[in-house]
Amino acid sequence: MVRAMHKDFLACTAALALGLSLCPAASAQRSMPQPVPIIAAVPDAVDTPYPGVISLNVDATDITHAVFRVTEKVPVAAGTTSLILQLPEWLPGNHAATGPIEQLNDVKFYADGKLLRWWRDPVEVYAFHIDVPAGASEVTAKFVNTSPVQGGGEGRVTTTREMLNLQWDAVSLYPAGHFVRQIRIKPTVLFPAGWGVASALDGKVQDGARVTWGETDYELLVDSPVFAGVNFKRFDLGNNVAMNIVADKAEQLAIKPENMAVYHSLVDEALLAFGAHHFDHYDFLLALTDRMGGIGLEHHRSSENSMDPNSLTKWAEYDWDRNVVAHEFSHSWDGKFRRPAKLWTPDYRTPMQDNLLWVYEGQTQFWGLVLAARSGVQSKDVVLGELANYAGQFSQMPGRVWRSVEDTTHDEIMDHRRPRSFSTISRNEDYYTEGALIWLEADQVIRAGTRGNKGIDDFAKAFFGIKNGDYGEVTYDFDEVVRTLNGVYPYDWASFLHTRIMEPNQPNAIAGIEKAGYSLVFKEEPNPFDKARMADAKGLSLYNSLGIAIDKDGKITSSRWDSAGFNAGLVPGGMILAVNGLTYDADGIKAAITAAKGNDKPIDLVVQRGDKVMNISVAYHDGLRWPWLERTGSAKGPVGLDLLLAPRRPGAK
Repeated sequence: MVRAMHKDFLACTAALALGLSLCPAASAQRSMPQPVPIIAAVPDAVDTPYPGVISLNVDATDITHAVFRVTEKVPVAAGTTSLILQLPEWLPGNHAATGPIEQLNDVKFYADGKLLRWWRDPVEVYAFHIDVPAGASEVTAKFVNTSPVQGGGEGRVTTTREMLNLQWDAVSLYPAGHFVRQIRIKPTVLFPAGWGVASALDGKVQDGARVTWGETDYELLVDSPVFAGVNFKRFDLGNNVAMNIVADKAEQLAIKPENMAVYHSLVDEALLAFGAHHFDHYDFLLALTDRMGGIGLEHHRSSENSMDPNSLTKWAEYDWDRNVVAHEFSHSWDGKFRRPAKLWTPDYRTPMQDNLLWVYEGQTQFWGLVLAARSGVQSKDVVLGELANYAGQFSQMPGRVWRSVEDTTHDEIMDHRRPRSFSTISRNEDYYTEGALIWLEADQVIRAGTRGNKGIDDFAKAFFGIKNGDYGEVTYDFDEVVRTLNGVYPYDWASFLHTRIMEPNQPNAIAGIEKAGYSLVFKEEPNPFDKARMADAKGLSLYNSLGIAIDKDGKITSSRWDSAGFNAGLVPGGMILAVNGLTYDADGIKAAITAAKGNDKPIDLVVQRGDKVMNISVAYHDGLRWPWLERTGSAKGPVGLDLLLAPRRPGAK
């Protein structure tokens, strides 16, 4: 049989070589499997209490390796034969499934001192199934969180020799099947000796380096992170609000009283704007660092913030860098207390839907700028520069043609903030900044329609200022946003928002700026915001002219789609070696752009990309351009934008 098959094969091969069709037809069969059904093995959460109180102990003393060692004791009801523990996956404030499961290592479970069998759920990989032996009253989980020791590909650094940022969702597991607010837990942490510790958790008891907080529910635990450090200082800002600062160096805590006073004003301005508060106490957690990873993350009774190490001691120089605290404080009202209904979830395995982030983040971006200006956290000129920067970018962003603001709200889930080669055609999280410009326009529509008697502050009080003192969550949808706006000033708000938010290919979002008595103009010198941030980064943004951004070494970091630079072949990663025959420096390329203005002389560059060196000529002749906002008209008094940014607290100048 084998010989016969071999003989037929040889005959077929020979015939094919002569161009003859003597081979038998190939089999027409095609194997077509059917899918194996996916069985959900993790139960949905129900609003019932988990029996007992979890004990969570974290050893955070290994700052050399940036390792958190965890022992967690989880009670189980009599007769329990299996337990599912899971790491938080969908994290509030991140708006996406970003739980650091890859950092969870050396995971073991015990009962009565005996090692238990466990397996990871193959569908929901954040969940651990554990066999519980008969008679066991609790399961002990032991594991380590190996947080990054360097930035970049490893992720955000949360521990240095001087400070740490402990986020409970990275160092704790919670039992499946219950709303997280129905799970009770008592946390304890061992810190490096001598470190100051701050968190919004209640019932703090400190015994040397060991800190224990009172029993709380798991939702409040995850919402109450910790900052700790050897260089630590706490400031009372009044109204049960405190500023807790950790720094790389002790001298960076030497903040002038008049500068810390603006944060007192920030608290006052926020309470005046929103008309109520939704915390019994509030803790700003602020890291002045270039060693720990940057962060700006909201919580109900606290916020995680980081700024340049010198942001509070070199006050004028770092005006541009101080908006994060005002932004995250605004989130206590917008995002934490009032939350889109599809963004609120009962646990941390339920997917979030981000469609209304243009309210959650867009209006917070707006309020962060407004409150920073009103309080003095940032100067008015810098805030105007930030608004100009937004408007300038959107005036030359081809991605707006095909993609709406609402569609960008899905970016958190789609790409987790991974860098993109050409973000101006793809867009990214523009619901922040274009959202802010749209809310500025809404303010001006209200002001014009009520002859200055009302504005966006009235919407804030009606929408966010309800239920004073309540620090739960009150959800909303698009229709409630529209109803509340109509209650402040009757207008076709549904069409206003639908057109600007949900339709692509809209005009540049400068209508609010223009209604507020300003216009977008371009000048040959950068505005105060752009000037300061470029000086700090030692880079150069030519976004509105050549269409590229360049770092301190001449490397191209971004290229605007369809700009002169893009069309000439300047792409991210290329290194500019020379400009018009001279070695590259920032002043040289600016001078070349100026020299080419209004004529037909190209800008000649030598660019290295990989192992290839190329001569690239750029046909650009419109000169240097940076965006500014300028007053329009002949009015001598304050116009709409001036009034919006003016302080509200009594006695403020």
